[in-house]
Amino acid sequence: MSCRGPLGFYTTGAVRQIFGDYKTTICGKGLSATFVGITYALTIVWLLVFACSAVPVYIYFNTWTTCQSIAFPSKTSASIGSLCADARMYGVLPWNAFPGKVCGSNLLSICKTAEFQMTFHLFIAAFVGAAATLVSLLTFMIAATYNFAVLKLMGRGTKF
Repeated sequence: MSCRGPLGFYTTGAVRQIFGDYKTTICGKGLSATFVGITYALTIVWLLVFACSAVPVYIYFNTWTTCQSIAFPSKTSASIGSLCADARMYGVLPWNAFPGKVCGSNLLSICKTAEFQMTFHLFIAAFVGAAATLVSLLTFMIAATYNFAVLKLMGRGTKF
């Protein structure tokens, strides 16, 4: 049997009008299984995107917190010169990179640049966007799996 026509025709109650109660087509089951598989693969990919976008947010948040401590020295007991951000400890730079560590007023001047602020906000936006995409894919995967299960049960003559 070939799959022609809109997808909803093969996977919803519209099949009942032509084939009778609780019958499905092989094409409907195949399309549902295909969409479950594709959505599962996309969910894995977006889970990796979500995890990878969390790393720069973590790094920038730690740097921003250090910048806040330097900008408002009354909130910390450490001296301004001893507050540092080291990109080497996150694996962004190799351990032998020089200078991998920025301290004190040099770090504060970096933190006040528009590029640093914009980058921080863009990484947060990417992180939230990846999270929203992941939630929507999981929701669709649950719905598609439910649809596939209903089609399998209807094919056996099971009534709800």
